[in-house]
Amino acid sequence: MKKLVFATNNPHKLAEVRALIPQWQILSLSDIGCFDDIPETELTLEGNAQLKANFVTQKYGFDCFADDTGLEVTALNGAPGVFSARYAGEKANPEDNIQKILTNLLNKKNREAQFRTVIALNLDTKTFLFEGICKGNILKEKTGVSGFGYDPIFQPQGYDSSFAQMSKEEKGAISHRGKAIRKLITFLEKE
Repeated sequence: MKKLVFATNNPHKLAEVRALIPQWQILSLSDIGCFDDIPETELTLEGNAQLKANFVTQKYGFDCFADDTGLEVTALNGAPGVFSARYAGEKANPEDNIQKILTNLLNKKNREAQFRTVIALNLDTKTFLFEGICKGNILKEKTGVSGFGYDPIFQPQGYDSSFAQMSKEEKGAISHRGKAIRKLITFLEKE
């Protein structure tokens, strides 16, 4: 089985990705002994994904892929975007971020949003990018208990439930990360 490092220690992301790529052994940062806090200093999702993948490849010598994801809300001019994880501040938790979005959308009619994931893959000294987008709307209140991050307030287009009301498999079939991962898988199958 081929090995590939996914530059994350987020157990939710890792579980989602491992479920989508069972034919590869997906290693986390802790699996390779990487406990560094990799700074995400770029101003784009593409830049942050490349930064993380390059850090692992250069420091540890592994083929690696990394992702960065942003929630882009139309009425907020695409915010929080690249700052999604720290939208309510550096020390904010997911609940703080959700509350800030809901507060900022309080008097807005347009609740359109999209999740966008960019994956940077370093494989055999080359870098490849894959993007996945899931369009939807921001709900007026949290619904569901599954998932993580903004999942309780994001309702994908064409569905009556939030990401947080879906099983991992249901979400993976339509999610931004799922779409980007499937592009990655299609590419890896040709390698």
